[in-house]
Order: sequence, then structure tokens, then C-alpha cells
Amino acid sequence: MKMKNKIKAVVLGSFLSCSALASEGVITVKSDFSATETADRFVEIIDKKGMTLFTRINHMENAAGVNLELRPTEVVIFGNPNIGTKLMQCSQAVAIELPQKALIWEDDKGEVWFSYNDPAFLKQRHSVQGCDKVFTKISNVLGKLSKAATQQ
Repeated sequence: MKMKNKIKAVVLGSFLSCSALASEGVITVKSDFSATETADRFVEIIDKKGMTLFTRINHMENAAGVNLELRPTEVVIFGNPNIGTKLMQCSQAVAIELPQKALIWEDDKGEVWFSYNDPAFLKQRHSVQGCDKVFTKISNVLGKLSKAATQQ
């Protein structure tokens, strides 16, 4: 393999092994805690911030209820109507994405991840114009919330 290709492979490998992963439209951050503890921490944080917890869905428990197995997988649905309404005033179509969702899940190696929709992708997906400050605020808040829930 040429040196240039080796360098590319090393750089690509280092990106893939980072604690934060990106899939189109989704931001994923590695957690230092179990899935349950990560979800518990997240729910506690959003409560302290005065955000609304709409529901917490434990897919692993639901799967067990029908005699199926699933690694720990929880979805927390939450939001802040003051911010969400401002987005919908810019584009009502973005309402399909609201309230916000966080996915806390354990992979096949036992590592726990925290995933959420990338606000920049939502902006692009719905061709939202004129709400850059709101999207920036949401991105910053989600980044801080995910870090607080996943890191010691």
C-alpha cells in the first residue's frame, strides 16, 4: 500500500474510533455509564433545567414483555415548548421532529451510546430559513446535555 493510502487509512480509523460518532442526521456520543444510569442522569438533568419530560420508553422491557431479547435501549422524549414553538414558527413542517428525542443504547460490545437528531440536519431536511440563532442554541444545549449525561 502506498504511503498516502496508509495515512488515509490511519486517519479514517482514528475518526471511526472516536468517542463521538456521526451518522447522517444523528449525533452519537459514547457514555461512561450503563444505559440505565445514562438515561437516569439525562432525565434528572432535563428536569433540573426545567425542560419537559414527555415520556421514557424502555424498549428492552417492552421486548421482554413479548418474550424477545433486546440489549438496553431507551428513548427519552423531551423538550422546551418555548424553543420548539420558535422552530415551528419558522417552519411548521419541523413539528414532525418535535419534541426532541434521545436514544440511549448498548451495542453488541457492551458499550453505551447516547444519540440525538442533529439540529443542523433537521434545518436542512426541512429547508428552514431564518432560524439560525434558534438552531445554534439547540445544538449547543443538546451538546451540553449529552456531555453531562454521558461523562463523569
